[in-house]
Amino acid sequence: MRLFDLIKKKLFKKQPIKTGDHLVDFYNRIDEDSRLLSKHGRIEFLTTIKYVEKYLKDGMKIIEIGAATGRYSHYFAQKGFEVDAVELIEHNIEIFKAKTLPDEKVSIRQGNAINLAEYPDESYDVTLLLGPMYHLYTVEEQKKALKEAIRITKPDGYIFVAYCMLDPSMFGCFKNNRIDKLIEDDEFDPVTLEAHFPPHGIFKVYLKDEIFGLTNSFDVKRLHFLATDGYTCHMKEAVDQMDDKTYELYLRYHFKTCERQDLIGMSHHTLDVLRKEIKQ
Repeated sequence: MRLFDLIKKKLFKKQPIKTGDHLVDFYNRIDEDSRLLSKHGRIEFLTTIKYVEKYLKDGMKIIEIGAATGRYSHYFAQKGFEVDAVELIEHNIEIFKAKTLPDEKVSIRQGNAINLAEYPDESYDVTLLLGPMYHLYTVEEQKKALKEAIRITKPDGYIFVAYCMLDPSMFGCFKNNRIDKLIEDDEFDPVTLEAHFPPHGIFKVYLKDEIFGLTNSFDVKRLHFLATDGYTCHMKEAVDQMDDKTYELYLRYHFKTCERQDLIGMSHHTLDVLRKEIKQ
């Protein structure tokens, strides 16, 4: 995902905007529905599915928070699971509803990941939080979203949390010759080499230590922390041009290496797989 290519332009000049307006405009303009359909985009999708299905059993109830246009929700609903979905952006909800098949046991309502008060405690076996952490800038909001996701998950249930990572985004800026623009906008300090991403942007990007720090105060056990697309986005043109045999081999190699902690930092997207502990 090109984190900076889509952020700068007229709408994101330094001027007051209403909270959420930048996200509404962003998702109204991009084709989110097809993002996971390209060969390089399917790596992220197939990896996430693979890890969810490690723990998914017949009869489990699923909720997806930040469901976008429903790529994951519809996949699991078409497998026969009961799925509830929450999405902030009305445009995405309209596409989600249009894609719903008559026999799917899926529902969607508009809502915000940091306040899921309409959902009772311990209601779901599997909770997917695959988008909201991309757009929450403060630690307070990030922890609220995690707290809500964990609250509505049953004891011994599973929470899958997706993140965008900092370093691949920075290397992408060097590759695309955008560093001068970041420095000009006070988003990168060439002395300290620290990156700062203001809340009028789109994506919040993380370091591994930040992610692990967020979950320290919750009663969860980490089962996996993995690279959902690995090196794929750095070579997406080559991946998209692979023939089926090469692509299958690449996918198998990715699955073999996606949990190697020495490689995860180069992945644009990561997945944190948590299990909610049973209180003694």
